[in-house]
Amino acid sequence: MARRKKIYEGKAKTLYEGPEPGTIVQYFKDDATAFNAEKKAVIEGKGVLNNLLSEYFMLGLTNIGVPNHFLKRLNMREQLVRSCEIVPLEVIVRNYAAGSMAKRLGIEEGTQLPRPIVEYCYKDDKLGDPLVTEEHIAAFGWASPQDMDDILSLALRVNDFLSGVMYGVGIKLVDFKIEIGRVYEGDFQRLIVADEISPDSCRLWDIETGQKLDKDVFRRDLGSLTDAYTEVAKRLGVMPKTSAPMGKPTLIN
Repeated sequence: MARRKKIYEGKAKTLYEGPEPGTIVQYFKDDATAFNAEKKAVIEGKGVLNNLLSEYFMLGLTNIGVPNHFLKRLNMREQLVRSCEIVPLEVIVRNYAAGSMAKRLGIEEGTQLPRPIVEYCYKDDKLGDPLVTEEHIAAFGWASPQDMDDILSLALRVNDFLSGVMYGVGIKLVDFKIEIGRVYEGDFQRLIVADEISPDSCRLWDIETGQKLDKDVFRRDLGSLTDAYTEVAKRLGVMPKTSAPMGKPTLIN
């Protein structure tokens, strides 16, 4: 079978033309990066775990009526998604101070915020994905005021869903990042959740111990990243609780 045409390759995923018009095959890589790709490694099994977990979260969003690009999982590393025009913003929802916010504002990491805070970063690796305001977004035409209302609504709905799911398995949702896509149906435009939702794009802490179960394990050299992601998958029922740690899978095409 001929290999699909590559559309784009990012730090954690590769996109290929889908089998039908308007579809894309999203392939999850084992590559791990941090600090704007200054730190890099290949973590065996990470792509498989992120594929399974992103499928779980996207299906959950579909079930509560939050539109997203997920169509179906194809195999252990690939999923079929709807093609969309990505809004050039990273949408970050923070429930607790951590990471760059804690450093930027001098807040002790782990401090609960008075309410969820939504931040926006302009998607540009060369610039380090700088923090921007709605004034910047409107002035440069990245999204309209109506788009921003819809993006805020989507982000908060995703936060409500993820917070509840994680709390139910003893995990604190500290913060997360999503991307938003535009799809067109005739003259009508709709915004949907795109990219992925996984421990790569969330901060997840064990409620009882504070143990980190996200990419900070890699950023801060806190142990095995696949063990952390596997723990999340087991708690959510995505993997059997008795399964062995994820190693390099054998894929059959």
